[in-house]
Amino acid sequence: MNSPDKLTVALVQQTNSDNADENMAKSIAGIRDAASQGAQLVVLQELHRSLYFCQTEDVDVFDLAETIPGPSSNTLGQLAKELGIVIVASLFEKRATGLYHNTAVVLEKDGTIAGKYRKMHIPDDPGFYEKFYFTPGDLGFEPIQTSVGKLGVLVCWDQWFPEAARLMAMAGAELLIYPTAIGWDPRDDKGEQARQKDAWVISQRAHAVANGVPVISCNRVGHENDPSAQSNGIQFWGNSFIAGPQGELLSEANTTDEQILVIELDQKRSENVRRIWPYLRDRRIDHYQDLTRIYRD
Repeated sequence: MNSPDKLTVALVQQTNSDNADENMAKSIAGIRDAASQGAQLVVLQELHRSLYFCQTEDVDVFDLAETIPGPSSNTLGQLAKELGIVIVASLFEKRATGLYHNTAVVLEKDGTIAGKYRKMHIPDDPGFYEKFYFTPGDLGFEPIQTSVGKLGVLVCWDQWFPEAARLMAMAGAELLIYPTAIGWDPRDDKGEQARQKDAWVISQRAHAVANGVPVISCNRVGHENDPSAQSNGIQFWGNSFIAGPQGELLSEANTTDEQILVIELDQKRSENVRRIWPYLRDRRIDHYQDLTRIYRD
């Protein structure tokens, strides 16, 4: 399957409420808007159907999970077919009773499921208690082949790990895609907030540079309360962006508003960049054995 040299991509940065139907309707409206602007590939943020429920540990939240295929993937598949686009969505997957994943699913232009990726790195930090809900992925770091190219889909906490990006690129990923839900503790001062957001952007732009591929990072925006009232909730910082294969920022959302970013990528640039910066050629894999250890004691 040949990838297009020119590819118009989009992401939908949105706020969320506790009404799943309204959230899905907002995602669908964003997809339609992006498609009307010529988008061939549209990326949604992490867990776009609901509030970010991992601020607390609550067994009732498992009622939000659904199978894949299931209602949401079917709805988005029909939309992908209607609009003739590829959609990357992020769902709370129920694999079996008591077994759940944080899963990104890719819907092809014909409405079928091109593939899915189950989040591999699962955080467990104050306000981000994901290990309670999600079993670590078991599908590995495998790009998903689509009509618009080979997509290296990862999810949120994965974006801090260069190994994940590298393995996707080594398997032929032409784009790195990160549905995300990350934000500030409102109690942090402005300096700390700036350092956190800058680190998040720098880390992902570095993946683009180190692998010579564009990066699409779609984050949610807006404040979401902590249901337990033990904290001040999370102020999701938005700032979704699309970067080119040298890490150059092609489009960037702000930190406060719902936005749709649409940009045309020149996929030939990745080929040209890799010719002048041939990292894959110069990797010293004969000396990297210790990367499979947790730490070099």
